[in-house]
Amino acid sequence: QVQLVESGGGLVQAGGSLRLSCAASGRTFSRYAMGWFRQAPGKEREFVAAISRSSDSTYYTDSVKGRFTISRDNAKNTVYLQMNSLKPEDTAVYYCAGDWTPYSSSSYTPQFQYEYDRWGQGTQVTVSS
Repeated sequence: QVQLVESGGGLVQAGGSLRLSCAASGRTFSRYAMGWFRQAPGKEREFVAAISRSSDSTYYTDSVKGRFTISRDNAKNTVYLQMNSLKPEDTAVYYCAGDWTPYSSSSYTPQFQYEYDRWGQGTQVTVSS
């Protein structure tokens, strides 16, 4: 089991940067593939980025490619989302999630909500124009 807590959200001007962190408790963090999702008001939660257990594979939704970077530090039980060149349309609550995949490849990057079984409470990101 793992519990997740996001932090680092806030208000930033368009073109600025934010770094989100997701701190995990538990001894099995390294066994989870990790992802970031976001949800804007009135919209469904959407996939943003994922990173494999071994950190050797990442996957991004098209709208954030080249601007966002997902990374993890298993020794610190933390996953990060570095967000650069932020746009107003990036405004949303950002959630980190974990996928327990003990029998999957260590390079697997899940991109669907149903694949994840652990979720954080979210952190608000607001980008002003």
